[in-house]
Amino acid sequence: MTTRTRILTGITTTGTPHLGNYAGAIRPAILASQDANADSFYFLADYHALIKCDDPQRIQRSRMEIAATWLAGGLDVNRVTFYRQSDIPEIPELTWLLTCVAAKGLLNRAHAYKASVDKNVEAGEDPDAGISMGLYSYPVLMAADILMFNAHKVPVGRDQIQHVEMARDIGQRFNHLFGNGKEFFTMPEALIEESVATLPGLDGRKMSKSYDNTIPLFTSAKDMKDAISRIVTDSRAPGEAKDPDNSHLFTLYQAFASKAQEEEFRADLLQGLGWGEAKNRLFQLLDGQLGEARERYHQLMSRPSDMEDLLLIGAKKARAVAAPFLAELREAVGLRSFVNQAAAPVAAKKKTAKAARFVSFREDDGSFRFRLLAADGEQLLLSRNFADGKAAGAVTKQLQSGDALDVRTEALAFSVWLDGAVVADSAEFADEASRDAAIEALRVALTPLED
Repeated sequence: MTTRTRILTGITTTGTPHLGNYAGAIRPAILASQDANADSFYFLADYHALIKCDDPQRIQRSRMEIAATWLAGGLDVNRVTFYRQSDIPEIPELTWLLTCVAAKGLLNRAHAYKASVDKNVEAGEDPDAGISMGLYSYPVLMAADILMFNAHKVPVGRDQIQHVEMARDIGQRFNHLFGNGKEFFTMPEALIEESVATLPGLDGRKMSKSYDNTIPLFTSAKDMKDAISRIVTDSRAPGEAKDPDNSHLFTLYQAFASKAQEEEFRADLLQGLGWGEAKNRLFQLLDGQLGEARERYHQLMSRPSDMEDLLLIGAKKARAVAAPFLAELREAVGLRSFVNQAAAPVAAKKKTAKAARFVSFREDDGSFRFRLLAADGEQLLLSRNFADGKAAGAVTKQLQSGDALDVRTEALAFSVWLDGAVVADSAEFADEASRDAAIEALRVALTPLED
């Protein structure tokens, strides 16, 4: 029997979707949901929005706009589970269970938190000035989103890959502490749509509201055309050959064109097509593909009660999965009914000493890797890729052999070498003292490990 791949995607409800959101996340997710072997979960990440935004009207408007965008874009709610994060009370409860096993050191390394600290330090402020616990523990909430539904694949932008990795680490830690041989959580993998992972905006930087360089998706054809007219181009006049490979406009066209359309556009630019006509062609291409969806979007926005009904149906489907699973997890951690105690006598309590451990996994390309986790779940090492599980296993055995470790530092990180080749690397640390402490922790962790 073929196992259906479970795919989960969320979008934070803090703004109006633009062309970059559509090409980089919404469109590939909708296409993936049409796979007969996919079991797809799509949600409005409105709890996440509270971390970034304290304007209730903006959040409410964004929730509606994003819901309408998904539906207008072709999401079939009969084939997928489509819901608001805030309609699933099991998610914040799971967040707390995971918070209680998530290592603080792991969260200290989260990119968003580190960036905020660095910004404060540069400004001469207290390192944690203005940083909420919501921002700090954001990766745990995201882990709960993913692990609640045991997603196999999580389509994300490159800036979110770390959060999927952290979900894996936190899930592995929970399994280790409470699984007693059972793997409660599936280990998720980040899924990147390489060709459109990041779409350039009007000025060539990543399309983002923070840069004010976006192209509207469904507001109106006029707004889209006006935005396209502002795309930055070089000064080459009509008749002069253009360089498609260094043109933001061509990159945008390429993300929506067929291969034949792309080749024709490239040839015309090389033959001197004027930028004005090139921008008009981009508008015609986008308007042709998005015009009908734009009409559906405005119909949905005029009938919010229809969207509300669909989302409540989606929440019911999601909770049918989440509620019984959370009951299992509550049982596992000891939050049990006083009535049904016979199955868990005190004498049976596990007293296994916690130790560092290797965790192996397989990448999408078929290669094998492993992590070395400390007793508290902290990641000490992440291996390079190996052709097969046997090769990866041989390296873990050699690391546990008791032989002197060949550890080499590089800036604020370090790597482990065997037989003249790098086999594993550390994360990057805040300073040399932290790095050196981690090296010592690595040596201590490997010393007592047994096969």
